[in-house]
Amino acid sequence: MAAYSFVTVDVFTDRRFGGNPLAVFPDARGIGDADMQALAAEFNLSETTFVLPPADTANTARVRIFNRRHEMPFAGHPNVGTGWVLARQGRARNGILRFEELAGLVEIEAGDNVVTIAAPQPLSLGPEMPAALVASCVGIAPSDVIAKAHRPVSASVGNSFVIAEVTGEALTRATPDIGRFREAQKTFTAMGPNRLPIYLYAHDGNRIRTRMFSPLSGTIEDPATGSAATPLVALLLSLTKDSERKFELVQGVEMGRPSRLLCSAHRAADGIRAKVGGGCVPVLEGTVEL
Repeated sequence: MAAYSFVTVDVFTDRRFGGNPLAVFPDARGIGDADMQALAAEFNLSETTFVLPPADTANTARVRIFNRRHEMPFAGHPNVGTGWVLARQGRARNGILRFEELAGLVEIEAGDNVVTIAAPQPLSLGPEMPAALVASCVGIAPSDVIAKAHRPVSASVGNSFVIAEVTGEALTRATPDIGRFREAQKTFTAMGPNRLPIYLYAHDGNRIRTRMFSPLSGTIEDPATGSAATPLVALLLSLTKDSERKFELVQGVEMGRPSRLLCSAHRAADGIRAKVGGGCVPVLEGTVEL
């Protein structure tokens, strides 16, 4: 049997057992697709990453990201955490790492305390989801959904989510109903088969509070979702005439894993681009035999 080393880190936090946990295999050469998926299910975290040699030697690595059930084209906290792990191994060039992923090339800035990633694609918007359907999935009333700035809409900068603004009180008491998610996915199919991630947010002074539910993908609730935060801030910028804006997002509070996501969005030649960053804390190291 071959042994493969892994590490786990808590992402978007400055304290252990906060933020979103991530498992990283820094050298996944020799691990097959089925074993990658099995390992992601075994770790039972929101995502697990597997680092492979890049196709282009100008880049740092090819990174594959798996949730409990599927491979993902792009995700936020896996890139931040994997960037932090590889930077500590000395694999950054002038503080920069470049990851080849299914959604495109992801550039990572590895600072002393914060790792920041640039989403691989500009903002794209898909179909709107009826407010009543969103509300039924997360156990709130249709009137709790705020549609003043925008209706609930699917949005992506590499990974798609339904983004909906809700009242602060509704955000706190939202509870996913898996049966309702399954029924809703039969009619709202924009996310693809067996996938319907719903990302709720509420303005809270100068911050934005968020929660993300994706039970059809195996994640009942996520402590921090960088790949949802980035289309959110890109969407919010699109509603203004500003050239760029910065945002502080807070997630995971209701789960007892508070996370802090530092986001920005700016207008580029090809559309609105977004970044997300945060801190990381190491937790575990070990090996797996296959």
